[in-house]
Amino acid sequence: MNVSFRLATPDDALNLSRFGAEAFTDWYLPDNNPADVHLHVQETYSPTRQAAEIAEAGQVAMLAEVDGQLAGYSLLRTQSPCPGLERPNMAEIRRFYVARPWHGTGLAKRLMQAVTTQAERMGAFGVWLTCWERNPRALSFYAKSGFERVGLTTFTVGTDVQTDHLLARNLSLTADPARS
Repeated sequence: MNVSFRLATPDDALNLSRFGAEAFTDWYLPDNNPADVHLHVQETYSPTRQAAEIAEAGQVAMLAEVDGQLAGYSLLRTQSPCPGLERPNMAEIRRFYVARPWHGTGLAKRLMQAVTTQAERMGAFGVWLTCWERNPRALSFYAKSGFERVGLTTFTVGTDVQTDHLLARNLSLTADPARS
């Protein structure tokens, strides 16, 4: 398995649009109203929206490719305070998706390492994310990746307001919050 990681460019918007829509639908459709899932996908994963997210200052999309094919990606936003947590220089992992065929291969662990390394390069001392309460596999992965639950928040899928866990972790022992 030849795995590589790189930052997305505007040329990746269409591929990210398709990948994100498929990944979101794969996880959310079985336990949600199809109309809500499709509305969310339509609003969130258009090629135009993906291009705008790639171009947004302070935000990067990290791609994981296996033999040149997109197998996972994460959207990282720097200088994004974690709700209810007073830590300086936090980065938000807004999305973290690995396609099902790559589950259990170690790709997610490697993508998380690439994303957290990128966050440190961008000046973050910690990262945070949200995870759907009905995704025990992801919650377990994040716990193994050093994330701790720091609260709850909501996430709206279409018109359905759902509960997400708010998770955070420090990035390195050398991160000095006094630098901020």
